[in-house]
Amino acid sequence: TLSSGAATFVCYLHRTSTTRMGITRSSTHKRRSTGGKRKAYRKKRKYELGRPPAMTRLGPNRIHPVRVRGGSIKHRALRLETGNFSWGTEAITRKTRLLAVVYNASNNELVRTNTLVKSAIVQIDATPFRQWYEQHYGVVLGKKSAKELAAEKAAKEAPEAKKTESKKGKKGAKKADAAKKADAPKDTEKDKKKDDASKPSAVATEGSASSDASAQAAKSDKKSDKVLGKLAKRRNGRKVDAAVEDQFVAGRLYACIASRPGQSGRCDGYILEGEELAFYLKKLTAKKKGKTA
Repeated sequence: TLSSGAATFVCYLHRTSTTRMGITRSSTHKRRSTGGKRKAYRKKRKYELGRPPAMTRLGPNRIHPVRVRGGSIKHRALRLETGNFSWGTEAITRKTRLLAVVYNASNNELVRTNTLVKSAIVQIDATPFRQWYEQHYGVVLGKKSAKELAAEKAAKEAPEAKKTESKKGKKGAKKADAAKKADAPKDTEKDKKKDDASKPSAVATEGSASSDASAQAAKSDKKSDKVLGKLAKRRNGRKVDAAVEDQFVAGRLYACIASRPGQSGRCDGYILEGEELAFYLKKLTAKKKGKTA
């Protein structure tokens, strides 16, 4: 039989052998600036403890409270899916969805695993900012004008037209005969459609009813002259970065995380603009080129 002192010593040995080494922030284990070793004159202290990283990722919100020194509480975010992001030039902040982690200067592995850390570049949903801009200025961002759409169509159709012309030159008369045969029955179908259109039908009445409803809805959406004047006044000095406006077409904005998700339990930040946006766009394009090569 062991004495009480021996028994406690055995228990202590058993406990120390099974427990893991604690994380510490002390520098007693490090060498001197000259390279000499330091003597371990004391053990670890509670006030020097460290904790494992949160490694916050995209997903449904999961935040754990952690009691820290002095009785304070830290909020350790393990999963986050939304955050408050500010648009600096317009001086507004909106809560929006986090879509993906795009760039991280420290480690590409954090991009692959969609890990949210401070200063990471993420893509966020542009919808709340687009809605605010439309309400404040009366302008829909990300909507291309009729001229731009026509120019895009013409650019797409030009090479296709050249291809079709070259094919027609090769095949020659065979296609012309086939086209004539195909056109003959189409004329009879067109005549039938004209006859049907001349006759009154229930579908026409339904169409007129729906058009009346849409007209009424448009009337209700109409703004007063006072509101229109206010919107026009606001539009006078408005300027949107061309690179930011292009992002509204896709519905995704590049933003930088300014908070520390593992400490505060929040993922807040700001939309990238100007030189900072140009810098990160250059980095992203270089990254894509490297992948393709």
